Amino acid sequence: MKRPLSILFASSEARPLVKTGGLADVSGALPPALRDIGLDCRLLVPGYRSVLSGVANPREVARFSQLPGYGEVRLLEAAMPDSGITVYVLDYPWHYLREGGPYQDATGKDYPDSAWRFALLSRVAALLAGPNSPLDWPPDILHCHDWQTGLAPAYLRFNGGGAPSVMTIHNLAYQGIFPPDMVEPLGLPASSFSVEGVEYYGNFSFLKAGLFYADWITTVSPSYALEIQQDPMGMGMQGLLAQRNGQLTGILNGIDTADWNPSSDLHLPCEFSQKAPSGKKRCKQALQKELGLEPLADAPLFGIISRLTHQKGLDWTLLNARQIVEQGGQIVLLGTGDPALETAFRDLAASQPGKVAAVIGYDEGLSHRIEAASDFFLMPSRFEPCGLNQMYSQRYGALPIVHATGGLKDTVQDGETGFVFTEPSPFGLGQAIQRAFALYADKKAMRRMISAAMAKDYSWEGSAQAYRALYEILAAGR
Repeated sequence: MKRPLSILFASSEARPLVKTGGLADVSGALPPALRDIGLDCRLLVPGYRSVLSGVANPREVARFSQLPGYGEVRLLEAAMPDSGITVYVLDYPWHYLREGGPYQDATGKDYPDSAWRFALLSRVAALLAGPNSPLDWPPDILHCHDWQTGLAPAYLRFNGGGAPSVMTIHNLAYQGIFPPDMVEPLGLPASSFSVEGVEYYGNFSFLKAGLFYADWITTVSPSYALEIQQDPMGMGMQGLLAQRNGQLTGILNGIDTADWNPSSDLHLPCEFSQKAPSGKKRCKQALQKELGLEPLADAPLFGIISRLTHQKGLDWTLLNARQIVEQGGQIVLLGTGDPALETAFRDLAASQPGKVAAVIGYDEGLSHRIEAASDFFLMPSRFEPCGLNQMYSQRYGALPIVHATGGLKDTVQDGETGFVFTEPSPFGLGQAIQRAFALYADKKAMRRMISAAMAKDYSWEGSAQAYRALYEILAAGR
């Protein structure tokens, strides 16, 4: 019997072990979706504190003692706690067993040795996908995610080859930029530091390495794949990406429809569905009480769940917030990030008691309750490679209000499942908000749009099939 195609996912985070953003959701959800259609997909992640405490009974399967610049590195094997997918954990306490997050210390500063930390992840990924792997499981494809694994295709190229590599861009804004004098210490030849290699405007870019040396490039929505081939969305990489457009594919992310299911969501005070939507009203009442909002059933509730960054367009939201309130709406925000934006939302909530609630931080359960309670979901990102919350929102009957960019444009149908504005400005967002207020006043039309939104299928199955087709092409041409 022919063995299933084997895929090694190399990622710096994977839900539920470690998460800072959408990368973790993809790395946690896509491997089991691939397994469900017959592929053998396994994960490689760094051994952060949360990872080592989150897996049960890890066992050592390999040890590396001759990697230049590193001490002894152990490779552990365990199972993902939710899916049972095999996960290889890179156990190197010197780099990963820290009190802060995966990329920053407890004060929010980037770790000064990030180049070494993620070069190690890339190097081991390449070893496991190469001819000298210590494992008896040879991957047919090495699938790398974002800049933290960008050196793996380069290591494969310069160290004897191996499995074909796929490089997925989750967000081109994060490029892994380091000084040029790091190239040789990290084990790449000096010749690789050129335009035809890892050089990026005089610096050394991990992401550029992945984009140049990988056999194929994917990104997380079809529209974003087109946008990044031009300025400004290409962020300096547009020339290379346009040159490689024959090996560049946009595959839309999916969502975990078991975790994000309003008819069985344990985070919610009551269940609801497209066919039985009445529980959504009770979810709204419960959230208003939980967050100290006035218990007004007829006040349209605008939800926001986001990293607080310039990319997300939340400054445009702040400029429209007072008008939302003056028209009888309420706003609830959950997020953390830019201290100035955190302060601005705290101040907004303090100036509008009972009408605006701002929770600074991250709370998984609360994020589900906000989606379930909201009538509309604000996601006015300046750019958005894919986005997941607009898909969660539709499934939960919270009509998204989004800017026409990337995956937002690909997943929200203007006037059918939400509102899409094309002018990237506070005015453009404001016009979309006014359309939302007009719809809210027409209860029958509002119900029709909510029903259409909740009927959309954003499960991982379609995405998994698209990845399998790509993997099979690459494996056949190996």
